[in-house]
Amino acid sequence: MRTVLLAVGDGSGDAIAAELVTALREIRPDTRFLGLAGVAMEKCGVRAVADQRELAVGGIVELVPSLPRIVRVWRRMVVALRESRPDLVVLVDSSGFNLALARRARHLGVPVLYYVSPQVWAWRPGRVTKLARRVDRLAAIFPFEPRCYEGAGLPVDYVGHPLLDRLGDVAAAGDRASARRRLGLPTDAPVVALMPGSRRNELRHGLAVFVKTAQVVHAREPRSVFVLPVAPSLDALQVESAVRRLPGAANLPLRFVVGEAITALAACDVALQKPGTATLEAAILGRPLVVAARIHPVTAAIVRRAAAVDCTAMPNLIAGRRIVPEFLQAEAEPTAIAAALLRLLAGPERERQLAGLREVRRLLSPCGAARRTAAIAAEMLGAGRRS
Repeated sequence: MRTVLLAVGDGSGDAIAAELVTALREIRPDTRFLGLAGVAMEKCGVRAVADQRELAVGGIVELVPSLPRIVRVWRRMVVALRESRPDLVVLVDSSGFNLALARRARHLGVPVLYYVSPQVWAWRPGRVTKLARRVDRLAAIFPFEPRCYEGAGLPVDYVGHPLLDRLGDVAAAGDRASARRRLGLPTDAPVVALMPGSRRNELRHGLAVFVKTAQVVHAREPRSVFVLPVAPSLDALQVESAVRRLPGAANLPLRFVVGEAITALAACDVALQKPGTATLEAAILGRPLVVAARIHPVTAAIVRRAAAVDCTAMPNLIAGRRIVPEFLQAEAEPTAIAAALLRLLAGPERERQLAGLREVRRLLSPCGAARRTAAIAAEMLGAGRRS
């Protein structure tokens, strides 16, 4: 019986890791899985020694109030690593937590596979050296990432993007009407998806901006309705209560859904999203989007100094040009964001962005990321522990 310890830091990583576990179990059915897990991982048989939802916070300054909770999770994972003595550690994204865990695994002689490379090409490129010291193999999900590690002595495999497998059938069907029926949305009205994030700090800083933007859109397009998918890592009642307390929000035609982010994207005409994985979900599904975010000003200043790129939306980074409007910090002003959303409901700007999103989907191919990464993991399990 082989043992694999996994660690994920957010809902996207939870879904990616669950798919990997399913694929690896087909190759190595004698493997047991445990680790820092979310709902999706637990459903596919991973024993949770710590709950991923405890880490549902991001940023830098924003981490401070959550430090006691993060430390508790860290201690549980260190104990699990020491006591289970796994044959392989698989780390998914979330470099702030996972690079430190990789260092512990290195000291114990446990091989480490890092799946979903830290975005060293976007900011803090110095992490390449740290990764090379602590990680045995890296599975990259963007075609340009292996070049970032050339000369570092770290084996890097491009495996494709896992979202292509998860969303391929939805994108092919493209059935907006059935998605709306499933969510109880009108089939003949403009629908805007509001996706302010899956972390507590993201909602604290951005929720009011998203709701005020929706109010401006509704004032200019009275037929419009809105859907806000709440991530499983958040308390849906608390999110809805926070929205309803905002001035004028009680009169907004807004539907809350839990764990239905993909269905909400499939149902909408346009999406308002914070930067992150969800922007690629919109691109793969062919849904025009606008990106907006406000974070703590100190965090924003640190990120600006460390950034190696001038945009944050993943479709823009992959395409190498701005195809998606971005409104960050002081620019995240509801009137301006609403105007961008309205221009994407119909007309030439919508068609131009849709063409750009098709290019992004092409650049993300091929499918089969979980299967390829599982093959790498199986190979590492066969090789055994480090000497």
